[in-house]
Amino acid sequence: MTTGNTEVHVPVWTLATEALSVPNVLGDEGMTPARLAELRTVLATLADSPIATLEAHPISTKGDRKGGISLHAASPLAQQLSQLVARTAESAPPTLNVAATGEVLYRMVVPAKVAAQVGQGLVQPMKASAGGIYSALVNSSGRITAGATFVPVCGRAAVAGAATGSATTAGVAAASAGALTVAAPLVLMAVAVGVSAYADHQRQEAIERITDLLEQLHEDNLEDERSELDGCRDAIDKATSILLDQGRIGPSLGLDTSSYAISTAIERAKRRLMKWQDALAKLPEGPVELGALTKSFPGVNEEGGTFRAHLELARLAIALKRRVLVLQAVEHAQLAGTDNPFKSFIGTLHDDERRVDELETGINSVLLRLSTLELKREGGFLSIMFTQGEVNDLLKAVYRLRALGDGLNVGIHQTDVAIEIERSSDGSLVVFPAVAA
Repeated sequence: MTTGNTEVHVPVWTLATEALSVPNVLGDEGMTPARLAELRTVLATLADSPIATLEAHPISTKGDRKGGISLHAASPLAQQLSQLVARTAESAPPTLNVAATGEVLYRMVVPAKVAAQVGQGLVQPMKASAGGIYSALVNSSGRITAGATFVPVCGRAAVAGAATGSATTAGVAAASAGALTVAAPLVLMAVAVGVSAYADHQRQEAIERITDLLEQLHEDNLEDERSELDGCRDAIDKATSILLDQGRIGPSLGLDTSSYAISTAIERAKRRLMKWQDALAKLPEGPVELGALTKSFPGVNEEGGTFRAHLELARLAIALKRRVLVLQAVEHAQLAGTDNPFKSFIGTLHDDERRVDELETGINSVLLRLSTLELKREGGFLSIMFTQGEVNDLLKAVYRLRALGDGLNVGIHQTDVAIEIERSSDGSLVVFPAVAA
């Protein structure tokens, strides 16, 4: 990118989770963002194991971004980033100061096929304002400007270093030309923190909506459900900090108790989903009387209502469950001691997450069906006269039903996923929620 008379060169690494060789499609010359995206797709297609790219952007001005997870400079992810930069500095073009200790925004892009393995609910598209990169290398739309020159950093000279090991073992190995930098623990920890941050972002949004709804409903039972779930946050936050900063979770954190409460809420959401599905199946073909609909879905036609509160409680339970699943998958990868912790992480996460995905998909299907219903008033359209109040109520109900379908991630094609890591001068990190690249 050109800023005044200065052209900024952005280093980019290609990271693999296993030792493998692919054609050297990146080469040694600089490239545009569009060209980098094309070559990343080629690499993901050619390689049998996951490949990610890692960019290092200078931070000129810090923005006010929320929703990230903070990690100490001694955390495995911070150490692995530092080790990667230090061990590949000799093979970097002389124009790149990749060993600099200043403030840097790292951006890891994970291919779509790997993102799909990580889980559809953890990496759904988010608005750019929630986590789009904001450094001097982006334009007003949040995209990296075409003027930025991305320069590959490859390991032309072999270096020592363990490329595998547990999720908390720092290990980076750079191989000869035609091979990729092997950094399975680095990719694992970046993905784990990014998706955990995304799941917590979902939790925060659900809590805000539930709070507004319960202020209108004044229902003690639903308030108790919310409090029980929100009370799990402390144990999950502590477990996240310990696991991603130090490496092992102890029984004193109370995560087991929180996990039980979340599982109970998930089962409660499943039962409610079954009732909603049965109610929809019993509705007649064609226009549905508003009274018949609200009998099965209380408050669905109102700004706040019992159905909407149940819906948000289910979303909160799902968001918390996803964070726990990520923690459990990372812990399993640590304890497994396999040569590829990332593969172990993916396998554990996939087995458990499928059931959560099914619940979320079922809820989305109900909402989509409700949003397409045709409504009629009591007595049907053949009644002699509509009052102004009846017309207004019916129109409001129609608009609110249509709104249920807004924002549903139904049938969205899985895209590459970007995980942004802000590194301060003291080596500490802030990892932001995973977003669609």
